[in-house]
Amino acid sequence: MDFQKVVSNLTKNGFAVSCFSSAKDAADYLNSAIDGTRVGIGGSVTVQEMKLYESLSAHNTVFWHWRIPEGDSRENILKNAQTAEVYLSSVNGLSENGEIINIDGSGNRVSAIQFGHKKVYLIVGCNKLAPDYEKALFRARNTAAPKNAQRLKLKTPCAKEGKACFDCQSPDRICRGLSVLWKKPNNGEYEIVLVDEELGY
Repeated sequence: MDFQKVVSNLTKNGFAVSCFSSAKDAADYLNSAIDGTRVGIGGSVTVQEMKLYESLSAHNTVFWHWRIPEGDSRENILKNAQTAEVYLSSVNGLSENGEIINIDGSGNRVSAIQFGHKKVYLIVGCNKLAPDYEKALFRARNTAAPKNAQRLKLKTPCAKEGKACFDCQSPDRICRGLSVLWKKPNNGEYEIVLVDEELGY
């Protein structure tokens, strides 16, 4: 994978790009760049692995439905995350051409990435990169989705097999919405944080 080509194409597509050799360096950067504001986080194993909720919560108000304070509710956290000034997420696939792909079950993550925040940070480990759009989409459906279904202990064919999308009709199906960013959306700032380390699914 040509890392520099990815950076060049993302830049041409209007995105700011930051590159880091390790998750720790990327986490330190985000912890210093995001300060004194309201932060929403999408469902993300990458964010979890980087312990960003813990570090950012020390000096920001952070809303993440994976961490629900006592007395609050998942629904309230999701709504507050949608209206926060800053939003953090990872991606399910990123093509060398700069196409950013996410698949979602409830829609909170794909909708938040598209609109509503002053700044969006998308964190991408090197394992998320693919040569082209088709392979990035294939990765999202056949690698990321089955692993997430297993993590959530869902009763889907992909969770049972641990690989491959069956385009199932299961009530537990998490592949319900697809988001593709070809270019930076007109509203808000976007920064892609590339990490030369495997992160998340």
